[in-house]
Amino acid sequence: MRLHVEKKGIRALGIAESFKKDQSKRSVLAGVVIRSDMIIDGFIFGSVEIGGDDATDEIVGMFQRLKRNDINVIILGGSVISMYNIIDIDSVGIRTNTPVISVTFEESEGLEPHIKHHFPDSWEKKLSAYNKLGSRETIQLHTDYKVYVRPYGISLEICKRILDKFTIQGAVPEPIRLARLLARAKIASDISQRIDKKDR
Repeated sequence: MRLHVEKKGIRALGIAESFKKDQSKRSVLAGVVIRSDMIIDGFIFGSVEIGGDDATDEIVGMFQRLKRNDINVIILGGSVISMYNIIDIDSVGIRTNTPVISVTFEESEGLEPHIKHHFPDSWEKKLSAYNKLGSRETIQLHTDYKVYVRPYGISLEICKRILDKFTIQGAVPEPIRLARLLARAKIASDISQRIDKKDR
């Protein structure tokens, strides 16, 4: 997939999640379309089952519902979300015909024992999906922070250049930071609406 990183206004769709553990069966996903000159020009919401297997389909669905042909890259806030709902990064890239970067921010020794613990009767499918992700690569951003990435459709060098374009400070690229804020705001709004309904 060819991506002209040197263009001033390349667009990224950042997708991140938020959920209240033990309070909901679903996690809120938020997507933000942002240009590399930090102009925001779109957003969308979705949801996935906590502990489920629907994250890949929902992310593809969010992309398709935007009905845009100007998104140059999808940046995901992790590839294992919502309590082991595992995103098939290659499938997202193939089905959207768009490069994908999954970004995480902490070192990890792997999730195999945790998957087996949380899914004692169905861990094989989860573990297969997790192993398909492969290992993460380390990138040091221009801010001197390290991130851990799984890219699809682009080289590690292009991946770094994209993340540098979209990271103003710290380690978190703006598309992910803003998507997280939106997802949290959506949860807070939903909780407020439920309280209002109970009080009526």
